[in-house]
Amino acid sequence: MNKILEKVHFSDHVVKLVVEAPMIARSRRAGHFVIVRPEEGGERIPLTIADADIEKGTITLIIQEVGVSTRKICALNPGEYLADVVGPLGQATHIENFGTVVCCGGGVGVAPLLPIIKAMKEAGNRVVSVLAARTADLIILKEQVSEYSDEVVVMTDDGSMGRKGLVTAGVEDVINREKVDMVVTIGPAVMMKFVSLLTAKYNIPTMCSLNTIMVDGTGMCGACRVTVDGKTKFVCIDGPEFDAHKVDFDEMMMRLRSYN
Repeated sequence: MNKILEKVHFSDHVVKLVVEAPMIARSRRAGHFVIVRPEEGGERIPLTIADADIEKGTITLIIQEVGVSTRKICALNPGEYLADVVGPLGQATHIENFGTVVCCGGGVGVAPLLPIIKAMKEAGNRVVSVLAARTADLIILKEQVSEYSDEVVVMTDDGSMGRKGLVTAGVEDVINREKVDMVVTIGPAVMMKFVSLLTAKYNIPTMCSLNTIMVDGTGMCGACRVTVDGKTKFVCIDGPEFDAHKVDFDEMMMRLRSYN
């Protein structure tokens, strides 16, 4: 069992939990995720590791309430326990000094983006982060992102924070004013699709994370099948990150709709 040490509400339906998991904290890298069960016999929920503290032996998870199991996780309080946390799983993010990297995240997609932003900055890149959401209260981790970014651009649909507009407008503004060597995008599938279409126009390498489609997290259920470069891949074992220009986002969105 894994003890919850800290809980923060980002909004009515998004919660940050700091969880005791010393072995995972020591071995995790940017891009890794864990499988969490709120209770014995409960559903397995894949969650990306947003941060880790090796000295304290903790990992940070950001959870959005979307169903019964995530609601149970979000209802837990400091001092209570998760039945188990397994990981780290998946393939770690490829990190190197690309030059200028634009990291764009939509909604809770900023949580898995944060460790990538940090790793990219530590590798010597100039990092410009573009955060997007429908409204200001859905922008999360802005302070933490700012700590590891050379610049932070905030885009909201209603203009309640930063600039009014979509994430693609913020990304394109950066592309038009300076040379961008790599783009990383994490968020809703439709957002990643249009970021990918934009960066393809400018011939900029782009990496996306498809963690939202994962279910079992071990490659056994087959629910996270996606087509990448014409080949079937499993997000949980081959990813969760792929070349965005090779992902069939329309197929992925169709599968996500079937889950609804």
